[in-house]
Amino acid sequence: MSYSIIISITDQTLRLLEGSKTVLSFPVSTALNGSGSEKDSGKTPLGKHVIRAKIGAGTPINSVFIGRRLTGEIYSPALAADYPERDWILSRILWLSGKELGKNRLGQVDTMQRYIYIHGTPDSEPMGEPKSHGCIRMRNRDIVQLFDLVKTGTEVDIQA
Repeated sequence: MSYSIIISITDQTLRLLEGSKTVLSFPVSTALNGSGSEKDSGKTPLGKHVIRAKIGAGTPINSVFIGRRLTGEIYSPALAADYPERDWILSRILWLSGKELGKNRLGQVDTMQRYIYIHGTPDSEPMGEPKSHGCIRMRNRDIVQLFDLVKTGTEVDIQA
């Protein structure tokens, strides 16, 4: 099956589509700073993207990643208390790459160079409201389900 993804910043949802039919819908959390593509803006980039890389296949749920590498840790409230400053990236990573020159690709607006992902976050974090540093956060069980259905090259359209 060939899927595509639409992320709505307004609705704070991610929809998985097969053709024009919504197959699954998930609540997400996009950037607290709103939408935008500028480097170091802390904003979620708009426009056409693709999944450039899938990271974390087969790892335990709540596995912790730093710099796209497993740390060997499993997220827990105790671990969170030890590292309160961390922006937790858990379970799976879908690394996005922009497709639109000057909008979300190359230069100061490059989604991939900004390390914008769809990734898991602690289940204690709210969904349905903007709270991230630019990425698209999902519940761990949801990102695992999505990860298993999509492949690299899957189109992702992030809309306001």
